[in-house]
Amino acid sequence: MAQRDAVPMVTVLALLIGVLVTFPTSVRSIGVCYGMNGNNLPSKADVVKLYQSNAGITAMRIYDPDSATLTALKGTNIKLIMDVGNSNLGSLASSSSAAASWVKNNVQAYYPSVSIKYIAVGNEVTGSDTSKILPAMKNIYSALSSAGLQNSIKVSTAVSTAVIGTSYPPSKGAFSSDASSYMTSIVQYLSQIGAPLLANVYPYFSYVNNKGSISLDYALFTSSSTVVTDGSNKYQNLFDAIVDALYSAMEKVGGSNVGIVISESGWPSAGGDSATVSNAQKYNQNLINHVGKGTPKKSTALETYIFAMFNENQKTAGIEQNWGLFYPNKQPVYSISFK
Repeated sequence: MAQRDAVPMVTVLALLIGVLVTFPTSVRSIGVCYGMNGNNLPSKADVVKLYQSNAGITAMRIYDPDSATLTALKGTNIKLIMDVGNSNLGSLASSSSAAASWVKNNVQAYYPSVSIKYIAVGNEVTGSDTSKILPAMKNIYSALSSAGLQNSIKVSTAVSTAVIGTSYPPSKGAFSSDASSYMTSIVQYLSQIGAPLLANVYPYFSYVNNKGSISLDYALFTSSSTVVTDGSNKYQNLFDAIVDALYSAMEKVGGSNVGIVISESGWPSAGGDSATVSNAQKYNQNLINHVGKGTPKKSTALETYIFAMFNENQKTAGIEQNWGLFYPNKQPVYSISFK
């Protein structure tokens, strides 16, 4: 099963920023990413039941159109981000008929019984493959339009925050020169079709790669005071700093009306620096409590997908195997409320 091979290494570029800690009572959507890189995971049907049994999990992300999972999701009303898989970008970019077939087989065959909300055309694509993202997005959108689904299912792509070249202060956020070469046209297309950008946001990596400048409290939403003031915006946590820098970067290339969906965020519970059960529980619970408020720049609630549902034993040893909210036996790694 194709799945993201590694959690992104966020480029730390003076992200000494954050937001006032608040605890709203409502969140637009909390989802959990369902990675499948394990040989001891529950059946797809049991996984879907586990989502349903945890009140407050309203959405799921899968990294390719897995038929058993899609079948199990029928009638559940669990909202879904479904990736096309990076390996399919080339064919989808070069062939409208391939895109039409993909939509027919993986979307029309299940929708609306499966509540597909977003199609992620590529996940953290790098190198020369970045040139394939937009053509593939356009072909998928065209196929959805032909099926009359363009207003029901949004087409986007998922990016790492490594696309940000300037990040401090958040109002100065801008894409790197390399990323701008493809992100500018992608953001403008998202603006045109009314779709959000999907962003994988990991304060964990910013913190462990820059401990001299970033405090653990700042990364975990537990800082007791404002760290940086950027105009009228006061920052007290790193998550909001990263998100607002990305908003600013999109504004600078014509995407002031493009929203953000947090397609991945989390904290490892073992296997590396500051990867403890306590830190993981604090980060993810505070994330859930916080995102309904939005950020200092934009008060719109952020749809957020926690990475990940399970610890996955077929990933690289260390932190990569320890992002799960649950063990493969379906027992929680730590207590958490998704409401």
